[in-house]
Amino acid sequence: MPAPSILILTAAHLCRNPRVVKEATTLGAAGYAVTVMSISLQERFERLDLELMRGRPFTRRVINYAGRNPVVRARDFLQRSATWSARLLCSQLKLETAQSLGPASALLRFARSHPADLTIAHTEIPIWAAQHLLRDGRRVAVDIEDWYSEDLLFADRHSRPLRLLRRAEEFVLNHVAYASATSDSMAAALTAAYHCPRPITLHNTFPLQPRSRIDRPPGTEPPSFIWFSQTIGPGRGLELFLSAWARTRTPSRVYLLGDERPGYRAHLLSRVPANRREDLRFIPLVTPEELPFKLAEFDIGLALELHWPRNRDITITNKIFQYLNAGLAVLATDTAGQTEVMRAAPECGLLVTAHETAQLTARLDELLADRPRLRAYQQAARTAAVERYTWEHDAPGLLQAVDRALAAPPPSPA
Repeated sequence: MPAPSILILTAAHLCRNPRVVKEATTLGAAGYAVTVMSISLQERFERLDLELMRGRPFTRRVINYAGRNPVVRARDFLQRSATWSARLLCSQLKLETAQSLGPASALLRFARSHPADLTIAHTEIPIWAAQHLLRDGRRVAVDIEDWYSEDLLFADRHSRPLRLLRRAEEFVLNHVAYASATSDSMAAALTAAYHCPRPITLHNTFPLQPRSRIDRPPGTEPPSFIWFSQTIGPGRGLELFLSAWARTRTPSRVYLLGDERPGYRAHLLSRVPANRREDLRFIPLVTPEELPFKLAEFDIGLALELHWPRNRDITITNKIFQYLNAGLAVLATDTAGQTEVMRAAPECGLLVTAHETAQLTARLDELLADRPRLRAYQQAARTAAVERYTWEHDAPGLLQAVDRALAAPPPSPA
């Protein structure tokens, strides 16, 4: 008897969507026949995706818009032009179509041409497509890594088809075989908003890494902070943190890892006194495989999410879990999602008030001057990862949900 087939849909490069990679790897290792469909948009990330696929227990299919041959370039030009036009219509005339999200029709056509025993939708375009697959009678699950209709800054929301996204989210969450979310806060918020069955919580954790900060001696160098993201840009709490950090008296350094939005480095440096600017340093984006070991070089991980947009308040990003895994002390703002983690592991660092700097400066100075306390936070962080916050603890919940979904009859076509 052939293994049940699972199709996982994402509109992101795999190197920028680690949650999909963990899910596909876990399901493939469990014996399912797993295919991941992704969209390739940049040659640089396509190369990283190919490297990431080595030895993985699943296959990958790509809707390709990245390449140098004339056919692919023409396809990419037409796709980008259509998306630009759709976003203009959305922002100027409030005409909402899925095309403003990207190649939605192409993804739906692909999904329909690849039947599977279970289709799992990740990211916003697949969530839009999932409602159509459900109406086709497909058995579908959905992972709400972000609440897409409640995400992004004001300036970026004008061209977003928010009503279309909300309708898709509501329909999908009320009809899928199961839904998962990144935090208890997000699961509760989705249930309240859409009157749907409560999603299960699957944290943004990672497999336990073999080496961590506590494997190295404390050292005599000034303590180091690390913040990472795919993009170093606005709306992530960096300005407020730097305003507080710049007034500290105890020496330390801040490292920001990721691709820089044009002009943003100068913007951040302008917020720091000239005599502290050499202590603010920038690191290029590294591969997903390199990141855990890179993080272990630092002392304190920064999880600086803000209360708005709402998605940022209720999700738990992968930052805080990777810091715990790497054995870093954690400095986290008091969003609903991050508060869940810091209350469960209160000895791993500081939970601070978002949008506040005066008290933060004093708390930073106290921590930076107390090396034994910093070391104790690091040890507690690693313990929290080992005992609770790694993928080894979350993977069984995924496998149970998939087993139940496959045991249930598929929906009837609408």
